[in-house]
Amino acid sequence: MSVFTEETRERAREIIARYPADRSRSALLPLLHLVQAQEGYVSPAGVAFCAEVLGLNKAQVGAVATFYTMYKRKPTGDFLVSVCTNTMCNVLGGQEVYDTLSAHLGVGHDETTADGTITLEHAECLAACDYGPVMTVNYDFFDGVDSSTAVGVVDELRAGGRPMPTRGARLCTLKEMAVQLAGFADERDGAVADGGPGEPTLRGLRLAQQHGVSVPGFDPNTPIRSKAESDKAAAEAKAKAEAAKPAPAEASAAPVKGGDGASAPTGATAVAEPGGATGPAKPVDATRPAERADATGSTPRDVKAPDDKSPQVRTAETRQPDASTAVPDAPGTKVPADGTGTAPEARDARSAEAAGVAANPPAGDGKPAGDEAGAQERNLTEAKAGTDADGAGPADANETGAQK
Repeated sequence: MSVFTEETRERAREIIARYPADRSRSALLPLLHLVQAQEGYVSPAGVAFCAEVLGLNKAQVGAVATFYTMYKRKPTGDFLVSVCTNTMCNVLGGQEVYDTLSAHLGVGHDETTADGTITLEHAECLAACDYGPVMTVNYDFFDGVDSSTAVGVVDELRAGGRPMPTRGARLCTLKEMAVQLAGFADERDGAVADGGPGEPTLRGLRLAQQHGVSVPGFDPNTPIRSKAESDKAAAEAKAKAEAAKPAPAEASAAPVKGGDGASAPTGATAVAEPGGATGPAKPVDATRPAERADATGSTPRDVKAPDDKSPQVRTAETRQPDASTAVPDAPGTKVPADGTGTAPEARDARSAEAAGVAANPPAGDGKPAGDEAGAQERNLTEAKAGTDADGAGPADANETGAQK
């Protein structure tokens, strides 16, 4: 029986409905937060749940869940306390804060207290160098902490309190926070009523106001246009630009005649005389593409695929177009031909793409990373012993282990 409630399944359907029908895989990230909101971490059952509702295999889901650090792969406390120990915060005392908390709580990195309240971790960077040293509780900031204030925060959390972050909304548990990351509102009373920017964040703005610094031509009262107004303005500008373009010159389909009635040599154009008579042919500059196109009767333009095709298909057709649509002398194109010089029959690029997909089915189902390490341990043991079950040598043993 599934560990996930019907409410979770309903929310999963709501998340998937936010994305186009053929792009439902994009819902994987919020779905992982959703299962973490119920169990407190992304368990093997959570991986299987996401794979089930999205039609993926567990290996595909596990690959994403193990890539991002915000997805926890083992039970995590109600409050995730992260202490920055990167360069700036470390210089200001971040490492001392972490060491003090580790000794006070009796846990190390990525470990949880016995009461299940707090999980401690050191973070490489929390992107708040101007507030260092900093720590976060479920990703809400506590700025300018020292060993004493950090211990006071965790003690209040363990006592059931909710200390107010320096910046941001009121604290919530890890599960409550995961619901918000899945895309659902925080329904607690006054959940987003507190918080505000810190003084270091506003320092640049205050200096600009003090010294009268602003962007040239900036008017703070300029209204921001809606998307509909912007689209309308863009369409009008495009129509105006199209109307301003000169009309293309029409090329004559009739052969050019010389003064004696004979055809003019290739690479020449006729010169109109007063009264409608045609004068002697004028040589054409072969370095000018427009004149060369008119003279040869071809149209040296790039082959343009329909806009509804994918960029990959469009690129492939432009480089190697079908015989029925290709312009033989188009720059950068060449119609393939067999040994007799005959061009192949026209082919549908979409059909070829579909055939390629059908010939390469997705990988089969697999367990998420970390579920089973027995096979790896067995291979390592055999390689270390220098022989496998068949009595092969060390080199053969390594090769056999890799195959297994």
